[in-house]
Amino acid sequence: MNNRRAWGSSPWTGLLILFSALALSALAVKALAIPPLSLDGYRHEKLPDAPKKKVEVMVDNGACYVCHGNYDGEELALGHAKGGVGCIKCHGESIAHRNDEDNITPPDIMYPADRIDAKCAECHREHDVPAREVIARWKERCPDKKDAGKLVCTDCHGRHRLARRTVEWDKKTRKLILRSTD
Repeated sequence: MNNRRAWGSSPWTGLLILFSALALSALAVKALAIPPLSLDGYRHEKLPDAPKKKVEVMVDNGACYVCHGNYDGEELALGHAKGGVGCIKCHGESIAHRNDEDNITPPDIMYPADRIDAKCAECHREHDVPAREVIARWKERCPDKKDAGKLVCTDCHGRHRLARRTVEWDKKTRKLILRSTD
């Protein structure tokens, strides 16, 4: 009698056949796989800007940025925050405004155009920019303002205005003027 077993009768035969089948099916899948995506037509696509460098600020305006996120990084707000001056310094605590989910309660303090320069002058006593730079900035930022007497600090220093308003108050009386529902 022959002590050798037939190839198919080994206990490892089933596993060997299974692994062989898996290896062949993996090769078949790889052969049928979709080729890598082409970058043709996307070579000049603009990638998202890199994350902005974290700027160290001395105040936390986070409660205001919940609704007014457009001011996070805005020139005027950021410059003041670096110096330790937050929204509250100019606009008051505005607790009712911050807690109003209907968005109809105005901030404690608002500035009509005729009060902006006086408020800025409380801290900024001098304006040491050459006239040609002031005129250049005026032409760039306020082409519709023809009368220099109508210019205010925020025309040149930051845009400190909402791009789209859903609510507007009379800044002197704090009465609601406009409430958009869209």
